[in-house]
Amino acid sequence: MSDNSLRLVWIYPDLLSTYGDQGNALVVERRARQRGLDVARLDVRSDQPIPTSGDIYLIGGGEDRPQRLAAERLRRDGGLHRAVGNGAIVFSVCAGYQILGHEFINDLGQREPGLGLLDVHSTRGEGERCVGDVLGDIDARLGLPPLTGFENHQGITHLGPTARPFANVRLGKGNGTGDGTEGAYNDTVFGTYMHGPVLARNPLIADLLLKLALDVNALPPIDDRWYEALRSERIAAAQQPA
Repeated sequence: MSDNSLRLVWIYPDLLSTYGDQGNALVVERRARQRGLDVARLDVRSDQPIPTSGDIYLIGGGEDRPQRLAAERLRRDGGLHRAVGNGAIVFSVCAGYQILGHEFINDLGQREPGLGLLDVHSTRGEGERCVGDVLGDIDARLGLPPLTGFENHQGITHLGPTARPFANVRLGKGNGTGDGTEGAYNDTVFGTYMHGPVLARNPLIADLLLKLALDVNALPPIDDRWYEALRSERIAAAQQPA
């Protein structure tokens, strides 16, 4: 990668792109271009190989059967593993988050192997679905403002010893384990249950991905008034009494 170029890969939009998650790719691309970066965005369908030379990989949510198909194809392809080995950044949402773990429960009620890129495993909750707005505090080590998003999942995700909680919730269920955690991350791989799309609601997460990919500590400022208006509106709405 040259100093002013970025390869952005959106994985399997034909299988994993529910609840507007493709908006995450649009936000990263937009914020990079606003800073004068040359962005090459690749939308990789499930019948295509995953390129290994990308800088940022984005994975969205999906229903149970598409999730199983995506996991099978990603395991067989192996490209995402090789990309992470090359230092790529991965940001995943909901079904994509579960796929990055060690295993999840598929549409057949069976334990489906994941990719093992995050030290988490997911089971299926027996109670009500986790649905609604979420507010939380992102891990202080990431230096980001409060998290806002929308969750809609039946899964429960348990973190292993090498996974850090992405956030701790003040409102909502998050990982569904009852310990207040939401999402997980390691040095280069991130997972969350947040839709919204989450990067439109939390543009500084998108900037974090850019900084990690570019290996810089700061980015040139841009006009964030639209994003801040959206954040303020959604945070205020979430805090209203039911």
